[in-house]
Amino acid sequence: QVRLVESGGGLVQAGGSLRLSCAASGSISYIRTMGWYRQAPGKQRELVAEVPNGASPKYADNVKGRFTISRDNAKNTVDLQTNSLKPEDTAVYYCDTWLTVLADEHDFWGQGTQVTVSS
Repeated sequence: QVRLVESGGGLVQAGGSLRLSCAASGSISYIRTMGWYRQAPGKQRELVAEVPNGASPKYADNVKGRFTISRDNAKNTVDLQTNSLKPEDTAVYYCDTWLTVLADEHDFWGQGTQVTVSS
């Protein structure tokens, strides 16, 4: 069984920062990609940032230069440092991983963590 546990959301004023963390645990053989998505009320879920194993991170255009994703393969964790937050960054943020359990690859999602940016 695989678990993804997220932490770090909260309420912050515009211009502030938050650090989101996600830890994967369980019978994991390999993690191909770890990333963060977000979903604002009334909007579709969108990619924020992701980092494939052994490759460079990819960011959504509207967070480039403000957010930084980092991955620790030894701990199976992925963090998202969010700086210069704007009210439009308000959303539920979800950790997403493509990982292999035994011989099968699966897409696992975290439960989501709320980020609210006040103006």
